[in-house]
Amino acid sequence: MNKEKKATLLIKNIGQLITMSGAAPRVGAQMSDLGLIENGGIAVSGEEILYVGESEKIEGQAELVEGCRVIDAKGMVVTPGFIDPHTHPVFSKTREKEFEMRIQGKTYMEIAESGGGISSSVRDLRETDYVTLKEKTKERLDRFLSYGVTTLEAKSGYGLSLESELKQLEVIKEMNETHILDLIPTFLGAHEVPDEYRSDREAYIKIIIDEMIPAVTKNKLAEFCDIFTEEGVFTIEESKRIQQAAKNAGLKLKFHADELQSTGGGELAAELGAVSADHLVYISDEGIKAMAKSGTVAVLLPGTTFSLSGKQYAPARKMIDAGVVVALSTDCNPGSSYSESLPIIISLAALQMKMTAAEAISAVTVNAATAIDRAGKIGQLCEGMQADITVWNMADYRELPYHYGVNLVSQVIKKGKVAFGK
Repeated sequence: MNKEKKATLLIKNIGQLITMSGAAPRVGAQMSDLGLIENGGIAVSGEEILYVGESEKIEGQAELVEGCRVIDAKGMVVTPGFIDPHTHPVFSKTREKEFEMRIQGKTYMEIAESGGGISSSVRDLRETDYVTLKEKTKERLDRFLSYGVTTLEAKSGYGLSLESELKQLEVIKEMNETHILDLIPTFLGAHEVPDEYRSDREAYIKIIIDEMIPAVTKNKLAEFCDIFTEEGVFTIEESKRIQQAAKNAGLKLKFHADELQSTGGGELAAELGAVSADHLVYISDEGIKAMAKSGTVAVLLPGTTFSLSGKQYAPARKMIDAGVVVALSTDCNPGSSYSESLPIIISLAALQMKMTAAEAISAVTVNAATAIDRAGKIGQLCEGMQADITVWNMADYRELPYHYGVNLVSQVIKKGKVAFGK
């Protein structure tokens, strides 16, 4: 312990302290290792974790500043703050009518032809003023926080024009500066081909490469570049061109891949050294092997499959057994997964993808940190790391997927300060 620093926050009497100390990221059997300490305690100095250990020892060793905040966890569970590595939080109009149309049997194409789908969100975002977008985004970020999330990746992708993509990214930048959550910005100009370029795809691809990527990097508005690599959206060849241009410009890579069918998106992500490839419902065995070898994180989105009434979920067990780094996310967006709750995603991961509670917690902490290139900084409760902590109103971590559909968060600490709860 650092003898020179004093504790500004002390959490004691933690029934199960899940530190996630050790391997970062977790693969295979390592995902079951939670670094669990029974009757644990945490001392925090400012924004940094000062000491982690047994409650009695930490109380005896940690010197407290005057007015130190002391939280008695009363036998509850404490985890690292959850990390959501794939979200689309900047939008105005919701699409509940489309949700009902799907329930009534309408297909994706039928909904799109009636004016719905991504194009609907694009039209709305282009027309929505900056202040309204900011206010609605803040509401969603507040909900993420209430469910134990302390960091999230945030994508553009509903602008599909230089002006509107930059507008989304500017909202993300301002929210990152003013909201207590940390937002990791991702440029997703290649989310879809906008209506006005349907008859000239190549012209839009050139706009992405020659105008959007340079503007995004010049203004330092994104850390990652993502693309929807899928049949009917962007082909493997188009994806390679766009992502290579982004990589050359200094952006790290992410992929929407193999969501609707196996197209080789997972393999391409591994080939280009992408930080993550997401969705992967129909990833091939070759894609799994390539991602395991490259270390590209598989960000799985069971909420999307659930919301779309899909029959097939991503093969999480096969990926884990193959040594792929597996993370989980809400995919919060207005069309296919409108939820800010990672706990319900954990329940779906358990029930539909047969992930254990420990594996799922690994997937939203240390592995999710890896999916946004923040391993070693967040996602673990270890000395010297950022003090992002969630206190859960439960006595056993296995209750998280089991007691589904309710919010079990008691308190959320962000950078050493209580951000949610009393």
